[in-house]
Amino acid sequence: MRLIPAIDIIEGKCVRLTRGDYATEKVYNEDPLEVARSFEDSGVEYLHLVDLDGARSNHIVNHRVLEAICTRTSLSVDFGGGLKSDEDLRIAFECGARQITGGSIAVKDPQTFLSWVHAYGADKIILGADVKNGSIAVSGWQEGSSSSLIPFVKKYQAAGVQYVICTDVSKDGMLQGPATELYRELLEATATGSRPDASRKGIRLIASGGVSTIEDLSVLKETGCEGAIIGKALYEGKITLKQMEHLIAKT
Repeated sequence: MRLIPAIDIIEGKCVRLTRGDYATEKVYNEDPLEVARSFEDSGVEYLHLVDLDGARSNHIVNHRVLEAICTRTSLSVDFGGGLKSDEDLRIAFECGARQITGGSIAVKDPQTFLSWVHAYGADKIILGADVKNGSIAVSGWQEGSSSSLIPFVKKYQAAGVQYVICTDVSKDGMLQGPATELYRELLEATATGSRPDASRKGIRLIASGGVSTIEDLSVLKETGCEGAIIGKALYEGKITLKQMEHLIAKT
């Protein structure tokens, strides 16, 4: 399972929110590049970078932060937040993103989202499937939708999508453990093989939200998740970079 630290950006600074509420913004570092380099120094290979200004503005905003991290570290960056147009996507990839995540666009403009999958390939486009009160949340989790998680993901899986990041918004930033049962149900519903583990064919599920201990990561791996995003637990010292380094060395 890939370990993927998260950096969320507001006004060029590294922040964290709780349950997606912008009023809970807490600044952890004013230099995201410094944070990214600390991850890289610990052996981390992947980074989940979220443009929270972009998510609120409905267009890419913090692409210079993306560019700085991609050109000055070797991290493989998945970038999301506010990507709504072909131009937004062009900027993200030109600034060095290895993958992009589309959430709101997949709900509000499926045709455009699928055109990205077909144009760039399923290995480049991640479906953001974030759940709030039982439905897919959009616009930086500020709005709900009429889409339920499993039918939403299965529709895009049938269209060729492979990677899915799923966050139970109620778990995000709470440091109370991830939505393991939700992930288990999603993997079961989207599996195409007979084995109840990650070896069967299906979506490549990346868990996000609620991770608070090293043990949580072990449970997510056993559940069959392809990756796990770690955010607040790192910034609050619940999981240390030394522990991350040890885990990565074992894989």
